[in-house]
Amino acid sequence: MPTRAPQAGIKTGPDRPATKKRTIAAPDDDVGLDGLAGHVGYAVRRFQLWIFQDFIKTLAAVDITPTQYSVLTVVAANPGLTQMAVAKRLGIERARLVHLLDALEQRNLVKRAASKTDRRSHSLHLTAAGEASLRQFKLLAAEHERHVIDKIGKDNRDRLLEILAPFR
Repeated sequence: MPTRAPQAGIKTGPDRPATKKRTIAAPDDDVGLDGLAGHVGYAVRRFQLWIFQDFIKTLAAVDITPTQYSVLTVVAANPGLTQMAVAKRLGIERARLVHLLDALEQRNLVKRAASKTDRRSHSLHLTAAGEASLRQFKLLAAEHERHVIDKIGKDNRDRLLEILAPFR
């Protein structure tokens, strides 16, 4: 089998110098997107990343993720809803919801109770601390929504909600 000669200027073997660390360049406007620029999915995903980053930053002081906020909001609006119903409504995998609820229970924000109609399921309720905390979270979430308006404008935000309404 023929061997390849080393490229000029590249040392091989034990006397090879240490390699330079590779760095990954940050996204740059000079990098072309080709067909991605016309894909709705790509644009929505990039916007979603910005939305989540801003939400997390805005609510950092209270340590609540977008998913936790969604669960607390749905449980507050529907006391006694089952875990399965919350998972289905929000599109959260059941196993992931269990871990999320464990964390919210440890923070005394949510309590699970045995269902009165089905021994295999649990109904969900906010605790008094959960209700008080959610009021604070909603104020911060409203601040986040103001950031969205600053980014895309009120009319565009309203139109975007209208366009996305069928996917709720």
